[in-house]
Amino acid sequence: MKKLHLLALAIGFGTLSAHAVSSIPTISFPELDIHNKHKEDVLGEKLGEAPRFAVPRVVDITPENKGSWMKAGDLYTWKLRVSATNAVSLNFAFTDFKMSENSTLSIYSADMSQRMRDFGFADNNMHNELWTPVIMASDVIIELSAPADEVDQVRLNLTRVNQGYRTFAQTTEKSGSCNVDVVCSEGDEWRDEIDSVAVISTGGMRFCTGFMVNNTSNDKTPYFMTAAHCRVNARNAASLVTYWNYQAKTCGDRTRGDLSQFTTGAEFLAASGKSDFTIVKLIGEIKPEWNVAFAGFDARDLNSPGATAIHHPNTDEKSISFEYEPTTITTYLEEAIPGDGTHIRIEDWDVGTTEPGSSGSPLFNSERRVIGQLHGGYASCSSQTSDWYGRIYTSWEGDGTPDSRLKDWLDHAGTGDLITDTIR
Repeated sequence: MKKLHLLALAIGFGTLSAHAVSSIPTISFPELDIHNKHKEDVLGEKLGEAPRFAVPRVVDITPENKGSWMKAGDLYTWKLRVSATNAVSLNFAFTDFKMSENSTLSIYSADMSQRMRDFGFADNNMHNELWTPVIMASDVIIELSAPADEVDQVRLNLTRVNQGYRTFAQTTEKSGSCNVDVVCSEGDEWRDEIDSVAVISTGGMRFCTGFMVNNTSNDKTPYFMTAAHCRVNARNAASLVTYWNYQAKTCGDRTRGDLSQFTTGAEFLAASGKSDFTIVKLIGEIKPEWNVAFAGFDARDLNSPGATAIHHPNTDEKSISFEYEPTTITTYLEEAIPGDGTHIRIEDWDVGTTEPGSSGSPLFNSERRVIGQLHGGYASCSSQTSDWYGRIYTSWEGDGTPDSRLKDWLDHAGTGDLITDTIR
């Protein structure tokens, strides 16, 4: 961080009590017009856009131009307070990010009731960016600490504060009551597949569902798939945040999901609008204790006698849905068989449903292999109507290039195999 050490010395450090929140320099944002935002969201979702949960506030903040410094022994600490009236959540984009070996970035609520895990040297990545998970608070402190001899090695530029108005764990807008929590007995035979599915945010403002997917080498390369309309691309892959094991603790109680197990950042690999798929390679750490699974896939040109969906409806805690009738192959949002052959149609869900936020979630065939990811449809708890999934079969060849098809990634060894099973 250029000139940061000299700047710190020039400021003149005082003693800053951990409880003296009011003395921390603050940037503030006014309350959003929620009614207007929801009107915009309804229109956007009708046009096929991924649901939005936050509004970006563009800033340009570094420890050189905002915040306050203090010194304790050999440790320099910088703090900034961010407040947004009545925000449901906040998340942050640092688009120039580099931590030294012993520096730490901490983010916690001003009342000290919530705290993300600390970020440090291990979070440096190929993008030199950090996009944080959400913190369910409207008043937050960002704190950077570094030893004196490492201050100049740190780069930190906050360029977006994403002000949430609709997001994970919001109690006023829960998904429909017909959804079945994955912890219920209906999920007992699908435990491995359940653990491959995650809720995601992109750009700090849109949410969807996605899943870890196995490859023919069974080597646990962290390939992750979602829908193309969820807008993960080469320009913003660094902003992908993946939340694991966000699910109810007990059957029927979708109020206590845990968002603390997250991976941030990805490398874009391929996408195609034809079957609405995107595949990336996650670059953040996936801890063994999270028990993340890699879903098997089936790229053959086949229907299934039934199907199972695992997803985050309205990006609430993870749910499972069942279709007991055979799938059909059609065009997106059409019923004629086979149409252009790019999509799998679910006639209607016999157990559960899908909702906005379920987009990108996997559809499993009767052999427990993914055959598509959710593109869209009309299903809801109040409507026994259809959903359509972009086919793995179609995505396998995509548009004929490595950046538009799956086979270069899910069969990177060139085996020619078209199926894999779920592994841990």
